[in-house]
Amino acid sequence: MSNTDPTAKYAEQTLLTAITGQEKRGIQTFRALRYRNFRLLWISLIVSSVGTWMQIVAQSLLVLKITHGSPIALGIVALAQASSFFIFALIGGSIADRSDKRRFLLITQSLSLLLAFVLGFLTLSGVIQVWMIVVLAFCSGTILSFDQPARSALIPILVPRADLMNAISLQSIVFNGSAVLGPALAGIMIGVFSYLGPLAHINNALLGYAGNFFLNGISFLGVLIVLFLLRVPKDAAEASTERRGPLLDSIRASLGAVRHDSVLPWVLSGYGALLFFGPSGTLILPIFATQILHLNPFQLGLLFSASGLGTVIGALIVASLGDFKHKGWLLLCSFLIWSGALLLFALSQLLFLSMIALLLFGIAQNGVGATTITLMQTRVPPQMRGRAMSLNTLFIMGVRPLGDFPAAALIALIGGPFTVIICASIVGGYSLYLLVTRPVLRSL
Repeated sequence: MSNTDPTAKYAEQTLLTAITGQEKRGIQTFRALRYRNFRLLWISLIVSSVGTWMQIVAQSLLVLKITHGSPIALGIVALAQASSFFIFALIGGSIADRSDKRRFLLITQSLSLLLAFVLGFLTLSGVIQVWMIVVLAFCSGTILSFDQPARSALIPILVPRADLMNAISLQSIVFNGSAVLGPALAGIMIGVFSYLGPLAHINNALLGYAGNFFLNGISFLGVLIVLFLLRVPKDAAEASTERRGPLLDSIRASLGAVRHDSVLPWVLSGYGALLFFGPSGTLILPIFATQILHLNPFQLGLLFSASGLGTVIGALIVASLGDFKHKGWLLLCSFLIWSGALLLFALSQLLFLSMIALLLFGIAQNGVGATTITLMQTRVPPQMRGRAMSLNTLFIMGVRPLGDFPAAALIALIGGPFTVIICASIVGGYSLYLLVTRPVLRSL
């Protein structure tokens, strides 16, 4: 059928309308999926993120298996990955700004695929040791330090400014939504591969773990194929590419652009406070489940699912708002709801109430994250977006794990509930300070 056939054009338009919602409707949650390039990338990243979560869970279980349950070994692996972001995140953003984003991602995604297969082969061969996992975690974090800023800077090239917040919200669904499916698949695959091992005459207890790593490596193939197929507008690509110059000067220029902006320093300070003082779910949920709520493993899974579901719902809500005109109020209200939900969770003695609190917690956290990223993307020059987004990578991958160390120490001293109350009070108090003293945020 010819491309000029009006019937074919009508069918294509009908399909896109069914997926993304009609243009005239008030709520257009999936509006950014109208654009072919973004749609293809979004779908491929969902598959890849499921694989990533499978590897995250399988790697943690593998570390516990070969160290006979050592939490210190898990902490060392996490610290190795976090340290790579502190070292390379800003450099990765600067290099991403100087490069063709699509070609740059072809390199980083290929390297991630290679690392997944290396971990799989080392595990399958039975020679895997903790120090190898630490080294590979550091290498993985290094690659992500370059990959994440380039991926984030590519999004504004694929969708127009009016749909950018929608696209960013849909992007946040990718990783958070995959967190619901990926861990479950990891457990299933460990059991299935371990069962198939003897049938294939492979006497290896680590086959199930290796299977997850291989599947994660395969999941990168979809992203690589899509990157090959993307047709990035030449003028947009050139506008988002910085001219070459000294690397340190490039980093200083981007930090200066953020620092001299009237809004971004306050936005990022609040975002940083939330990530540093807000203990991660992997830290507080097991503690509350065993010591406060006295839950079984299945009920602990419900707590994780409630938080994950909240982030997905939050992403859908923000995506439905589109190019929302009151981003400052959305940001400040999300901060306050986040703090209130965390306080409610700290005081709760009931599973159902805790799940409600975590649902609100996830919704608000996504509201903060999506709004912050949108403001960073739109308030810096296009050729600085990679470096601006490297700050987001540094915050999420570096500041958040760093904050868990003092939180864990405080939990050991005064217990989980009091620690969470203190954390929520600090973020809530700072949010009120921004609300009262920074009218520029309220006027966004």
